[in-house]
Amino acid sequence: MKRRAYPTTIDEKGIGARLKEARLRRGLTQVQLAQQLEMSQPLLSRYERGELRLHGALLASFAAALSTKPEVLLGLENLAIDKITKDRRFLKRLEKIDRLSERDKENLLGTIDAFLRGGRTAA
Repeated sequence: MKRRAYPTTIDEKGIGARLKEARLRRGLTQVQLAQQLEMSQPLLSRYERGELRLHGALLASFAAALSTKPEVLLGLENLAIDKITKDRRFLKRLEKIDRLSERDKENLLGTIDAFLRGGRTAA
């Protein structure tokens, strides 16, 4: 089995760009993400511009907050773009849906399924 080659230098600007891309895909502003991570927005901006190096614990926090893997933010794995919608309106709604009760989620899924089948309401 061939060993995977990893980069020997750290590309902070690339990490920052992937961090920004992941944040935008989640439909979050810098302010929203910074609040979630309990940091200032200017500090988050410096990470996104690649001016600061992420330490391991912070990398893990960013990955968890953005629902991705640290390997994606580091550039060791590609983000499966085809599996994520590019329309931020859907991403914002998905976050709200995820906070619904299981019963409400099931009702909503029934309505969505009926709509996608061409019906107007769930049976």
